[in-house]
Amino acid sequence: MSQKPAIVFFGTPEFAVPSLEILFKNDFPIAGVVTAPDKLSGRGQKLSTSPVKEFALTHGLRVLQPINLKDESFINELRSLKADLQVVVAFRMLPEIIWSMPPLGTFNLHASLLPQYRGAAPINWVIINGEKKAGLTTFFLDKDIDSGKIIFREQTMVGKHETAGELHDRLKETGAALVLKTTIAVYEKNIHVLDQKELSLGKVLKPAPKLTRENTRIDIHKRPEQLCNFILGLSPYPGAHTQLNNFNGISFTLKIYSVTPAISIHPHPAGKILTDNKSFLNIYLPGGFVSVNELQLSGKNRVKIKDFLNGLKIEGDWYIE
Repeated sequence: MSQKPAIVFFGTPEFAVPSLEILFKNDFPIAGVVTAPDKLSGRGQKLSTSPVKEFALTHGLRVLQPINLKDESFINELRSLKADLQVVVAFRMLPEIIWSMPPLGTFNLHASLLPQYRGAAPINWVIINGEKKAGLTTFFLDKDIDSGKIIFREQTMVGKHETAGELHDRLKETGAALVLKTTIAVYEKNIHVLDQKELSLGKVLKPAPKLTRENTRIDIHKRPEQLCNFILGLSPYPGAHTQLNNFNGISFTLKIYSVTPAISIHPHPAGKILTDNKSFLNIYLPGGFVSVNELQLSGKNRVKIKDFLNGLKIEGDWYIE
């Protein structure tokens, strides 16, 4: 290539860092890095910075942290950077005045095989829904969320009992390579974009909505493999949660991170708990049960089931709901 394009990079979490790093290490001029404002976190309410900001400051890159993306002073500052191209990885929705600014456009890395799993949490929902395939897509931003013209897609198989965290860590690395490939192709005008509307014809599109307290609660009416996928898709964060109760009114909030599903015929109602108080704790479901491997009581550390049962004896009738 001749002189490489000046890039403004938009990103905040750990997932975005390898993509910024690969552009930086391949000598693309990073005119600026846009990331989320610092925020108070933890019990001490200390001011914390995003992983992307930490990388940018360590490598002497200019950092912008707008509260309002439509603020005139931010837009003017962004325009002054004179970027040829903007790259977005795990950032919020951009207004048109921003994504239409650079001459080469603005592209986004999304952690699914678009047009499937548009939304905030594609990695989680791919696993929750028991998909065998996952992937990455780069596409040009337009007015609608995750619906712009596709530049590249790359597919990977989901591992047996792979967690969302494990898939996340794999995709952030392969995603970085795809960002570099896309950047070079866009600059060299060596692309053939695909229209998502055409790819969507005749297909039922599955969404990837933001994870909430409501949609991360364990449903005891799922079958064993479905519940296993649900728990894997929320592990390690934010965790599938439930209430552990007995008929004397005692109740504990807990998160479950790993289970082993089993198919069986049994007489127990959904949610029934059986345990030997030493090595296993089974939750009975329609068509079988899941055996809990790792869990966490509210306010406690994540532990293996044997350690959990050493600290809390499950005597009498217990159930989750």
